[in-house]
Amino acid sequence: MASLNKHIKIHEQCKVSPSSSSTQLSLPLTFFDYIWLRFHPVERIFFYTLPSSHSHPTFFFENLVPKLKSSLSLTLQHFLPLAGNIVWPSDSPKPFLQFNPNDDGVSLLLAQCDDDDVSFDKILEHNSPQEASLSRSFVPHLESSDSFASIISIQITLFPKNGFSIGISTHHAVLDGKSSTMFIKAWSSICKSLEEETQSLNLEPLLEPFLERELIEDPNDFENSFINTWNRISSHFDKSSVKSIKIMSSMFQPIIKDAVRETFELTREDLEKINKRVFSKWNNIEDGAQEKEQEQPKKLSTFVLTCAYVSVCIAKAIQQSESDKKQKFSIGFPVDCRSRLVPPIPKNYCGNCVSNHIVDTEPYDFTKEDGVVIVAKKIYGKTQEMDKGFLDGIETMMYKYMAMIGEGVKGIGVAGSTRFGVYEIDFGFGRPAKVEITSIDRGLTIGLTESKDLKGGVEIGLVLEKHVMDLFQAIFREGLCFD
Repeated sequence: MASLNKHIKIHEQCKVSPSSSSTQLSLPLTFFDYIWLRFHPVERIFFYTLPSSHSHPTFFFENLVPKLKSSLSLTLQHFLPLAGNIVWPSDSPKPFLQFNPNDDGVSLLLAQCDDDDVSFDKILEHNSPQEASLSRSFVPHLESSDSFASIISIQITLFPKNGFSIGISTHHAVLDGKSSTMFIKAWSSICKSLEEETQSLNLEPLLEPFLERELIEDPNDFENSFINTWNRISSHFDKSSVKSIKIMSSMFQPIIKDAVRETFELTREDLEKINKRVFSKWNNIEDGAQEKEQEQPKKLSTFVLTCAYVSVCIAKAIQQSESDKKQKFSIGFPVDCRSRLVPPIPKNYCGNCVSNHIVDTEPYDFTKEDGVVIVAKKIYGKTQEMDKGFLDGIETMMYKYMAMIGEGVKGIGVAGSTRFGVYEIDFGFGRPAKVEITSIDRGLTIGLTESKDLKGGVEIGLVLEKHVMDLFQAIFREGLCFD
């Protein structure tokens, strides 16, 4: 068993292909895909507990892994493009998706964690910081070059006597969060049918992917705008070829040094407290950049409340940790456009259908006394704008973001969603004990997941420098100690 790093050893590395396909497939990229053409992979880990007997290496690798492998192969038959690659041949003006039945498949790494210093129970804990680098041992690398990029890679890691994890890396230029979650749910559904020996290999309608990309039209030629934008950005960062689909790793290096990873939770009661606090001052806060005063809604969404509260806590923690200078912040978030397109595209569309938007906050809003109220009001205002102008300005969004960073603004991003239902993903061995968005360590990003208890709360994943995390934890808890 070869060693991969100090925490795990490789049991096997293989390629899993669709169960039966002799059809070559090519699909174009849409302008939504081009938004994320050279963005970092989206990396997630699903942790599952197992009885001691089932997590013994012999039993696990001889009995459970074959079912995970065979169900993955059967699932890929429904999701053929994901078994292929993004390619950009020298004679092609644009990159595209391609699946070759005799050559392609998904990289699968089987590993085992035998490091006594790694506690599976501690990994599963909330409010328990751990080295940010640890999770990187349980997610696989995603291959990419100027002319070729894998779409998905998977790593299954056994923690003897405890459980296992499934780490998945996906190329954002092919899959948004909703699509990658649909794939994992489809895989788990088929695997569970094998585990229960029901042999039901058909997928429910919402898990059967809709792959027709021609439905997404591009009358404004956003596609070329995004290609040109990536070329200009890459010329500053990695000097790569003009025709390149290589993930820009130099721009998205994980935050590892002196950083810790931690999961927090806002319960439904916490969210109601924050909502009440925001509304108590809603009419006392001027909107500034807003052209007209917003009418107070009956209630703010979990998304608005969480993003406002957590981003302000992050900003204040960073501000306190660097008291010698006043910090500037902004926040941006992705918007699902499936239902907003005309005509709308199916909910089970498999690809990218998200655009990214920066909230119209002022750089110092986050660290003001009523920062939560100000930021919540402006995030709410941006979500209301999305109903009509969800594509307004997207062709210049990356330029705007880069300009803000150049001016010293710290951009806070958002990944995940409380609507994905990741804690429902059961491969036949029970629901996940924990789900983590590992790739939040590639920037200052808030990871969102629904609470494990499915009672209306939200889990928040963060990676921060340790001294900043200590301050964040104190500010986060103190801010919830009010009636």
